[in-house]
Amino acid sequence: MSLESLGLPGLFLSAFISSTIAPGGSEAVLAYLVSQAAASIGLLIGIATLGNTLGALTTCWLGKWTAKKYPAKHLSQTKHQKALLWVSRWGHWALLFSWLPLIGDGLCFAAGWLRLSPLPALIAIMTGKCLRYTAIAYAFI
Repeated sequence: MSLESLGLPGLFLSAFISSTIAPGGSEAVLAYLVSQAAASIGLLIGIATLGNTLGALTTCWLGKWTAKKYPAKHLSQTKHQKALLWVSRWGHWALLFSWLPLIGDGLCFAAGWLRLSPLPALIAIMTGKCLRYTAIAYAFI
């Protein structure tokens, strides 16, 4: 059974999974549901944004939890160091790009690691993800 066939719950699940460390295809699910007129565009964008934002917040929480056990100097992978550098330099603004494949997960993880304030982080993450899903939805009308 495909996530597309599950309709709105499938879109939410796909968006959530896509925003954690697991790969997902929420853009394809959204495009399919938009092309099938499965629900209003606003509802589809809202559900995808909510699922993807909650997944990103889960990644932030994992970063915060991990930071308790391992200080930043123990991060050996270059991509982790880059994400920490970006978030350290740009703060919450860096999270507007949390929708980017591969990079976005690192930014959210770094935001949790660096213990950014939750409300501005939530607003930045949600804004970036909503803009992305809006562009995708309107491309498939």
